Amino acid sequence: MPSLGRLHLITDTRPGRDPLAVLRAVLPVARTQLVVQVRVEDTATDRQAYELAREVLALCAPYEVPCLVNDRLHVALATGAAGGHVGADDLPVAAARQVLGPAAVLGATAREPATALAAVTAGASYLGVGPCRATTTKDGLPPPIGVAGVRAVAGAVAVPVIAIGGVTAADVPPLRAAGAYGVAVVGALSAAADPARAAEELLRGLSC
Repeated sequence: MPSLGRLHLITDTRPGRDPLAVLRAVLPVARTQLVVQVRVEDTATDRQAYELAREVLALCAPYEVPCLVNDRLHVALATGAAGGHVGADDLPVAAARQVLGPAAVLGATAREPATALAAVTAGASYLGVGPCRATTTKDGLPPPIGVAGVRAVAGAVAVPVIAIGGVTAADVPPLRAAGAYGVAVVGALSAAADPARAAEELLRGLSC
């Protein structure tokens, strides 16, 4: 199983965003601490998800940066991604583990200790925990759990906890102090005027 970086870049495929341009800017800066999660809009076709994942994998390969595919595990398998990530409405974690196999990275979404423990028992390699703050990058999210919520989950499990949901560079030190292994971001990089510099700021907080 590939080592897990502390900075997870989630592709932003909303209109007006260029996820590949952001990735090209961030890769040279964050290469040893980066994980890329390929996420597409719910309205995207499997072909679109597949093509984006292939392009992401091609960019990441020279840097040996692992790539995961959110939700669409068949796309992860078809492209040779390092693994996938499942949310509450996707395949159950145990079924996802069966699909991906024992060596793949498998992330699962959790927001409270009991769910987190169940996901780890079922085979999750790491947990995406949040949302930490209100965010507009994904519809239908539950209310934010804040730093306290991340702390509760991190204290209950032994796998890496990746805090997600509206995370900014200023949030990283308190999240790390609460037990988060790393953070997953969308807008903090995709909306930045200088994604490379924004990545450097996030990485400084993650190194604490």
